Amino acid sequence: MSVEHEAVSQTGYIQHHLKHLQVAVGDGTFMRINIDSVFFFAVMALIFLFVFLRVSRRATAGVPGKLQCAIEMVVVFVDGLVRETFHGQSKYIAPLAITIFALVFMMNFMDMLPVDLLPTLWSKAYAMAGHDPHHAYLRVVPTADLNVTLGTALGVFLLIQYFGISHKGIGLFTKEAFTAPFHAHGAIGIVILAPINFLLRLIEEAVRPISLSLRLFGNMYAGELIFILIAVMTLNASFAHLSTYVMMPVQFIAGFVWTAFHVLVITLQAFIFMMLTVVYLSMAAEKH
Repeated sequence: MSVEHEAVSQTGYIQHHLKHLQVAVGDGTFMRINIDSVFFFAVMALIFLFVFLRVSRRATAGVPGKLQCAIEMVVVFVDGLVRETFHGQSKYIAPLAITIFALVFMMNFMDMLPVDLLPTLWSKAYAMAGHDPHHAYLRVVPTADLNVTLGTALGVFLLIQYFGISHKGIGLFTKEAFTAPFHAHGAIGIVILAPINFLLRLIEEAVRPISLSLRLFGNMYAGELIFILIAVMTLNASFAHLSTYVMMPVQFIAGFVWTAFHVLVITLQAFIFMMLTVVYLSMAAEKH
C-alpha cells in the first residue's frame, strides 16, 4: 500500500491517502499531532505574510504591477463587505477578514494539486532515509483535517468574546448573557428567565465554532475524497488491457470537470468562513 507504481488495492490506496503523518504525544493514547496539517498550515501562513508584506512595502501610487493589482482588488472588495456588515468601531476587522479569506483559500487551494504529487515525493524521500515507503503518509490539505478547521473556528470564538467585552464592557456583556433574548419586567421575572437565557446563550455560542469548522471540513474532505476516487479509475492500469483506454478519457473528463467546479467550492468556502466571522463579530459588538 503506497503511492509507488505497484499493484495495490483500491481500498488500500484510498486508506493510504486519507491517513495523516502523525507523531504521538507521550504514549499516543490521548493525543497525536498531525504533522502534515501543522506543516502545510505554517507554510501557507508564511507565504501569505511574505507576499502581502512584500507587496505592501513595494506598493506604488503609479501603475501597479499584476500582483499588486490583484491584491488591491481583494483588499478593496473585502473592505467594502466589512463596511457594510460590521457596525461597530474597529480598525482590525478588515485586516482580520482579509487574513482569514486569504489563508483559508490558500489552504483549500492545496486540494488542486495532483493527488499523488507530494505524497509520491515524500514516499521517495522516506525511502531514501532508510524507512519503509509503505508507511510514508502525507495529506496536503490542512482544511480537510477537522483539527485545523476546529482550531481556526475556536480562534474566531475567542475573538467574538473579546469583541463583545471590549465593546460593551464586562458588566453589560454579563448582563446580556442573562437577560437576552427573553426580556422580563421586575426582579422576579428576570430571575426566572435568567437560567433559560444563559442556557440559550451557551448553545448559541457553542454552535458558532462547531458550524464554522464542520462546514469547511466537510466540503474540503469531500473534495479531497472525490479527487482520490477519480485517481482510482486507472489504478494498476496496464496498456495491455482495453479497460485502460476506456477509463483514461473518463478519468480525464471527470478530473477536469471536478477541478473546474472545485475552484468555485474552495473560493466559496473561504468567503463563507470570512463573512460568518465578520457577521459574528458584528453581532458581538451590538448592544441589545
